[in-house]
Amino acid sequence: MEGRLKQIDAGIGLVLGVNSDNKIYILLGKTWTQVPGTLKHVSVGSSGIWGVQPDNTIHKFVGGTSWIKVPGSLVQVDAGGDEFVAGVNENDNPYCLNRDPAMNFRSASSETPWVKVAGVLSYYSCGPIACWGTSHDQRIWLREWTSPIQCEGTVGDHREWVLVPGELSMVEVGTDGSVYGVNAEGVVYYRDGITEFQQAGTQWVELSEAGKAKHVSYDLGFLWVITPEEEILKCAVDEFASQMTILLS
Repeated sequence: MEGRLKQIDAGIGLVLGVNSDNKIYILLGKTWTQVPGTLKHVSVGSSGIWGVQPDNTIHKFVGGTSWIKVPGSLVQVDAGGDEFVAGVNENDNPYCLNRDPAMNFRSASSETPWVKVAGVLSYYSCGPIACWGTSHDQRIWLREWTSPIQCEGTVGDHREWVLVPGELSMVEVGTDGSVYGVNAEGVVYYRDGITEFQQAGTQWVELSEAGKAKHVSYDLGFLWVITPEEEILKCAVDEFASQMTILLS
């Protein structure tokens, strides 16, 4: 697609991204339209549109008109949870914000009781039933049975990170719970076999047809890829079906 971005996020039918100058864009039809403000990372999901500025301050897009500063500090934020928000700070500490404060945030005076989640992550992404993360050593982590009112996970064994085999530098969970990621060499992977009761899935499937990437996001049947040169690719996931069949046979 036309344009260049360093990071992209797709969710609830919307696609947003930021470029190397930290300018924000939203895809309207086939045209990238600039959104006022500056961000180094943007995310869109069921909890709205959230972003992080270069100074690590957090912002939420409120009323479709303006960015409101959110108390706290993060280097990366994800709005794809079940109406809750997650992210990591500059010390690799993961945090999440439950549904009610995330959805009801309207002004700087709104309460934002961030929940510190145990563990060390460099990237953190959530979906409707689980959260995934990666650490600087490319290890992949899963936190099962998260919920809108317990974003850190429910009680018992499901409040621990589970180590998933493989290596990724970033991982993204789609609105439907599907999981894609990129490793340090820029290879794109899809996690096969994920269901509500098999939240870890079964295996990683390499998507070589997606080419080299530094960032990916998925929504509504399309995988969005940012190449190392910051080119934007829109890939219909159905195009990978035959390749997946061969790899899994």
